[in-house]
Amino acid sequence: MNQVQGKAIIFSAPSGSGKTSLVKHLIQHVPNLGFSISACTRDKRGRHEVHGRDYYFLSIEEFKNNIDKDAFVEWEEVYEGNFYGTLKQEVQRIWDSGKAVIFDVDVKGGLALKKYFGENGLAIFVKVPSMEVLESRLNDRGTETPESLSRRIYKAKFEMTFEPQFDVSIFNDDFERASAEAVRLVSEFLAK
Repeated sequence: MNQVQGKAIIFSAPSGSGKTSLVKHLIQHVPNLGFSISACTRDKRGRHEVHGRDYYFLSIEEFKNNIDKDAFVEWEEVYEGNFYGTLKQEVQRIWDSGKAVIFDVDVKGGLALKKYFGENGLAIFVKVPSMEVLESRLNDRGTETPESLSRRIYKAKFEMTFEPQFDVSIFNDDFERASAEAVRLVSEFLAK
């Protein structure tokens, strides 16, 4: 087993924080990282999302069958009827390829993964400059209805309270600075 196998990098934050952009940057700039594709029951967003690349899109019945088979490292019902989770076989697939696994998950999932991986995991919380910036970022996606935007903002305020439970935080007010900090933190963790 090489030095990075068995390790986990966990990026968590409210939706719209920029965690996905940071994770994509890390995958391009830090060797030996494999992205953990989450399973979910939500619909695809437009034509650009692909099953097996962006998410494993499962029916609610398929998702619940996997819960019954203890196939998840962690899972939760994020919004009513929308389940998300990390399949154990996905983590093993990445480790078997000789890479550390990197996650892009919500805060509750991030804390569950932090507990599961213990000292083999690095849990990073991504902070946004303000709720106004977060709302603007979510609006810019063009995927939110007024109702879903309101739900996400309400949830984001709650999720921000969990920041102290993470190993480290990155303030994402300037992407170039935040991405450089992410590369440094992850590289140092993987070198241990």
